[in-house]
Formats: sequence, C-alpha cells, structure tokens
Amino acid sequence: MATITVRGLDEALKRKLRIRAADNGRSMEQEVRVILFDTLEGTAKQGTGSLFDEIRADVAELGGADLELPVRELIGEPLKFD
Repeated sequence: MATITVRGLDEALKRKLRIRAADNGRSMEQEVRVILFDTLEGTAKQGTGSLFDEIRADVAELGGADLELPVRELIGEPLKFD
C-alpha cells in the first residue's frame, strides 16, 4: 500500500471532508480513499459518451416518462427587410 501526504489543504475544504466522512460513518482517511477510488476507478465515467447518454444512464433506474410533444407552428409571419 502506498502512502501520500497532502500539504496546504484549505481549512474550509478539510472541514467539508470531515463533515462528509462523518455523514458516511467513515474516517477522513477512508473518505479520501473512497473519493479517489470512485473518481479514478469506480463509479466516475470518463468520457464514455455524450452528456445526454451519461445522464440517461444515471437516471434509467428511475423509470421514464412519455411526453407528448406539441406540434410546432409559426407564431406569425417572419419579418421582411426589403
């Protein structure tokens, strides 16, 4: 196992990490491991497709919705610049 040291970490960021770790029932060290793993190896998607495809895949388990799209009509005649 490798060990790294992060110097110069902003106090506000450290506080957020501490809160996130506590919310998840983990130590700050374990929370950093999870964040690094998720970002580099796990759940994060690195350019697997278009943004639309990635969002669609993320919400697929929630089901879908059939929307009726209205017919597009002209509001009025286009302007003429004669």
